[in-house]
Amino acid sequence: MTPAARTQAAIELLDEVIAAARGGGAAADTLIARYFATRRYAGSKDRRAVRELVYAAIRRAGEVPASGRTALLAIAADDAAIAATFDGSTHGPAPIGAGEDAAPAGVMPAWLAEALAASGVAPEQQAALIGRAPLDVRVNRLLADPAALADQLGGTPIPGLPDALRLPAGTNIDTLAGQAEVQDAGSQIVSLAAQAQPGQRIVDLCAGGGGKTLALAAAMRNQGQILAADIDRGRLSRLMPRAAKAAVTIVETRLLDPRREAEALADWQDAADCVLIDAPCSGTGTWRRNPEARWRLTPDRLAGFAAQQRHVLAVGAPLVRPGGALVYITCSLLDAEGADQVDAFLADHPGWTPAPLDLPAGSARGQGRRLDPASDDTDGFFVARLIRPC
Repeated sequence: MTPAARTQAAIELLDEVIAAARGGGAAADTLIARYFATRRYAGSKDRRAVRELVYAAIRRAGEVPASGRTALLAIAADDAAIAATFDGSTHGPAPIGAGEDAAPAGVMPAWLAEALAASGVAPEQQAALIGRAPLDVRVNRLLADPAALADQLGGTPIPGLPDALRLPAGTNIDTLAGQAEVQDAGSQIVSLAAQAQPGQRIVDLCAGGGGKTLALAAAMRNQGQILAADIDRGRLSRLMPRAAKAAVTIVETRLLDPRREAEALADWQDAADCVLIDAPCSGTGTWRRNPEARWRLTPDRLAGFAAQQRHVLAVGAPLVRPGGALVYITCSLLDAEGADQVDAFLADHPGWTPAPLDLPAGSARGQGRRLDPASDDTDGFFVARLIRPC
């Protein structure tokens, strides 16, 4: 592909990303994969260059751009090499017209900036939310030694996380066969709030694909019992193959029907040493990996997430044994999804008490702790550990 053809491809992809953001379509990564699946002529360098252009344009535009062309024009305004590719060639974009508008630069939609500011997220912390994320992995001690893998992969240990490595960008870990899982350091840190021990019985109530489930199993040395439950059949179906590859045998999965969860979980009532709730949320803490997600969020969607969070907390609380713990996690920096939810839960559940958290990163926020990219070099998370009365 010529440089001009790469720019045109990025414009076409950005048009798809913008349409998906407005209409609730697929994520940018999925759209990029689909695009190149039908364009076999594009080599690996071409795909990488186009992908970088697309994400640079997404990160630069705080509001949804009018079109892919306006999004790329904003990049061209600061990069003469990109501007030169608007040359009108056969496979390239039309020349830049006099006074042609480019998408305005910004970090995020104004209403979101205001909501984050009200949640104590300073402007420099907001800007860091759309930076580039590192490649972090959790070494699976059931199959591998962190020091040996660090030597093999050229990874750097992450302070406070003996099983974590930060790898050079582009490291291929597909051949590790369960020895390591891609997992952001922040996700590994908040998982520590479960204080998982061998022999315990733990429920991972919003297990999804099982990243935290497998972290819990490793902490338990594959001894005990984990129930991994979710309402999303597709995501949950990926968990057991991952568990088998990781040599984890203590996990049972359970698909739940929305609004009938309590019935399906009756056999676990008052029985779990810990219930971990990685609740559905806006994902404001994961914009480094999914920057177009900030274009999808609306006040109504945020209110919907808050309602789901209240619901899963109500489902999870009765499963905790007396004296056991409920660990509430969201990958969001908004108080509406973090500290405020915990305050509301404690008000509705007399006798439950927040427990102090000794974690290697984060700062106090309400009755829990919060991590953010600017302060902790992790994705953004809120976590709280709540103890049921005996």
